[in-house]
Amino acid sequence: MNNPHRNMDMVLKLTFTWWLWWLRLGVADPQINLLNSGCSQYNVSDVSNFYTNLNATFLDLRTQLNNNKYFATAQQVVGSESAYALVQCRNYLSNADCLACFTAAVSQIRNCSAANGARVIYDGCFLRYESNSFFDQTTLPGNQGICGNRTASQPHAFSTAVDGLLKDLQVATPRINGFFAASKREVVDSSGNATVYVVAQCVETTTESGCQNCLNVASNSIQVCVTNIDGRAVDAGCFLRYSDKPFFADNQTTDISSFLGNGGSSNKNAIIGGVVGGGGALLIIALFVFFIMIRRSKEVRRGDILGATELRGPVNYKYNDLKSATKNFSEENKLGEGGFGDVYKGTLKNGKMVAVKKLAIGQSSRAKADFESEVKLISNVHHRNLIRLLGCCSKGPEQILVYEYMANSSLDRFLFGERRGSLNWKQRIDIILGTARGLAYLHEEFHVCIIHRDIKTGNILLDDDLQPKIADFGLARLLPEDKTHLSTKFAGTLGYTAPEYAIHGQLSEKVDTYSFGVVVLEIICGRKTSEVQHVFDGEYLLERAWKLYENNKHSELVEETLNPEEYTVEEVKKMVEIALMCTQSPASVRPSMSEVVVLIKSKGSMENRPPTKPGFVDTDRKVRGDTSTSTGSSASNATASISQLSAR
Repeated sequence: MNNPHRNMDMVLKLTFTWWLWWLRLGVADPQINLLNSGCSQYNVSDVSNFYTNLNATFLDLRTQLNNNKYFATAQQVVGSESAYALVQCRNYLSNADCLACFTAAVSQIRNCSAANGARVIYDGCFLRYESNSFFDQTTLPGNQGICGNRTASQPHAFSTAVDGLLKDLQVATPRINGFFAASKREVVDSSGNATVYVVAQCVETTTESGCQNCLNVASNSIQVCVTNIDGRAVDAGCFLRYSDKPFFADNQTTDISSFLGNGGSSNKNAIIGGVVGGGGALLIIALFVFFIMIRRSKEVRRGDILGATELRGPVNYKYNDLKSATKNFSEENKLGEGGFGDVYKGTLKNGKMVAVKKLAIGQSSRAKADFESEVKLISNVHHRNLIRLLGCCSKGPEQILVYEYMANSSLDRFLFGERRGSLNWKQRIDIILGTARGLAYLHEEFHVCIIHRDIKTGNILLDDDLQPKIADFGLARLLPEDKTHLSTKFAGTLGYTAPEYAIHGQLSEKVDTYSFGVVVLEIICGRKTSEVQHVFDGEYLLERAWKLYENNKHSELVEETLNPEEYTVEEVKKMVEIALMCTQSPASVRPSMSEVVVLIKSKGSMENRPPTKPGFVDTDRKVRGDTSTSTGSSASNATASISQLSAR
């Protein structure tokens, strides 16, 4: 029997050998200098099916590149293992060089074997594949600057010219159709004229703002290289490169003047480099250092992240400063209590508001070591739907985390508390979508999979625009074995916790998917999952939702305070069915959170993916519903009391 993976590898090796033969003749330059590569630490479960889909995407990408394209995406979703792939060549390459770079990248990326995601970045092209869609991603942890090993003969003149041209491309590229720009600039110094060549590029599936954000991060990354004569910055969705040697033809430069407006640096930066002499040189050095300091301080203020920049990581706060900021952790400053500790509002010396969380994790050397490693991990998590960790304090009597402050507090206050009924239908859908995006990032887009384990409305905070931000992610592993939310061996809240985790201790990212489904139902109906039983004849929320689904009465679940003109029956039906899909058992049939995002954003119906009956753990300590698992357990033998859970 033919092996499609083996056959494809043979074709790729022969093709790659052919391209290398042409390279030796000196007639091509696909620029296959390897800058960055990586493999996901997670493997697919059905390797054969995944390779079949992956091979199909690579063939599709090649077909598109053969049609003189420089950017292509492809996807195959046949069977249980989907494959998504993206390739982008630098626009200054010839079509033959682009294809050669792609062939080299495919050969390189095969080293990741059964990994469910991988990337390869060359000077000439970028190739990435994943088991979930990622085409709109731009900046992710792992972005970096890559510097050459030679310093410019006149570093101040050269770095000033580079910095000016990078700034211009940072402004112009997001405004250019195709998100690509190549430019050059003369450098005037005492040794004569030199030239700096620069390119900037974003993936074509992003937006103008997405490209801008990515280039902002890339520009910061490449700053470590500006005194070297060449440097690069790579990220998930953009690329920057400069050099004193031409790596694209003069006729391939982009006229960026019309895209600069008032944002360009003009050629004055290059002219500055022409000033030489003892006093003049010292003045230039002083001005350059001052300019860099001012620019960096502006970046910190612009990001409003209190000094915790992408490059520097979390701030180490002094205990006495946090004590003062929270008025000695006073009750009047207390924002709430959680399973991980109490949270206080604090005002720092610079006037910024923060949320200060005192963790209940003990003071042992092991606890402190776990705290430091976990904080280092969490501080690298950057997503608009996740609360930003600003810093920490581990030197005082307690372990403390400092987060950005959310004036609107948590979602549960808008659904069940003093602000109940204030959210309209669109705001609720936006909150559902944002929460799904945040979880998809934690599960699939960060370089390690983070399982929250306690998704509930109290852990979803709202910013000034009522956009959701998930809190307390990554903290469950800090809990000591004898102190968890429910005095059990799992970290979670009954009513939100998936039965396979609560009863059998089976933990996967699908535990968060289950909790998300319950939260979606709460957002729709405006009632707590545990509260519904007192209103609807002892039925729990999932039971209530399932019965309405079976009887095609989805709209009866909607909170009565909502204006019926704000939503349609089809919209309600779709959201209820997505929630039920997320709470199915066994866990393997639940969608991934990236699939949930796609489902929420899609316009079609859910008729092709009808959910099965959910299972859940109620406060009577029983599993109810269809809770069959991969190990063959059934609802009849899956009951357990809290004391039994504690004994595990």
